[in-house]
Amino acid sequence: MANITLYELPGCPYCAKVIDKLDELGLEYDSIEVPRSHGERTEVKEVSGQTGVPVIIDEDHSVDGMPESDDIVEYLEETYGS
Repeated sequence: MANITLYELPGCPYCAKVIDKLDELGLEYDSIEVPRSHGERTEVKEVSGQTGVPVIIDEDHSVDGMPESDDIVEYLEETYGS
């Protein structure tokens, strides 16, 4: 089981940006697809305090519910990049 979890919505360009970075870095991750309706995104709200995606959890580095694709990409590069 991967220690990174990504909350995403298929077709979301911000999610795709994070997925591209995860793939580029060769990182394994679990993907949780959130409902289209923000009102039904209770799980992602519990972990991040908001309903937008993408959001990641990285158990190895105590990251619980990081939102914002640019922040996530920067974090992944700094943490797992060469």
